[in-house]
Amino acid sequence: MNIDELRNSVKILAGDGFDIVERQVGNYQIIIPILHEDGDMVDVYLQGSPRGDSYARICDFGMTLMRLSYNYELNTPTRKRIFDSILINNEVDIEGGNLFLDIHLDNAYDGILKFASCVQKICNMDYWSRETVRSAFYDDLATYIQEDMAEFSPRSDQNPLPDYPMISVDWSLSHNDRTFFIFGVRGNDKAKTVAITLLEFQKVNLPFLSMVVHEDMGELGGREITYLTRNADKQYPAFGDFKEKGSVDIRRLAAS
Repeated sequence: MNIDELRNSVKILAGDGFDIVERQVGNYQIIIPILHEDGDMVDVYLQGSPRGDSYARICDFGMTLMRLSYNYELNTPTRKRIFDSILINNEVDIEGGNLFLDIHLDNAYDGILKFASCVQKICNMDYWSRETVRSAFYDDLATYIQEDMAEFSPRSDQNPLPDYPMISVDWSLSHNDRTFFIFGVRGNDKAKTVAITLLEFQKVNLPFLSMVVHEDMGELGGREITYLTRNADKQYPAFGDFKEKGSVDIRRLAAS
């Protein structure tokens, strides 16, 4: 890899603000006027590629995932799936936390831009579109219940009424011989379904306490809020409220 030739060829296309600086023997940092939202420059590095002298490896030495970890965790299947899709769509690979892209020297400029764009998308995963963020709500709730509420022996997708298999509970928890049914609610359709489910359980005098966890209670229609308020024992306006008070409420209600 002729670094001077590469620098000159890319600089013609990139213009001012571009440079390649050797940080360690054989490892170079690419200085490019591409910034994160907080003004920090995107971390892009360059080294030789195992594919031969006609190629270069663009990488980040693990800086992207470290930056992401400051305010976001890849701790659910949905988040990991979206992370993987970003890599695939940008033809970027990962090994030991290091993101990399092997490019032919003739395509160095396009490869640098593609890699930098991938890094920006990953670092901005906490600013996804609203619909993308929503897709993680049920996964986040499931992960929290399974890991942080394990003491309550959580069981998912329960059917308390065998004669009505379509009427189910998202999660069943128990404490001090009391049963708690947990429902995640995102949108009006799920709210209506949960309200009907609670009514059916109450008709047969099923012994339980219900806890409804909303993604955003403020987005529900007035009628749906009324239905749930009439029938649910406890509601949490947002997932954060449940994380803060859910376990405490279970212990308190089970003791009463």
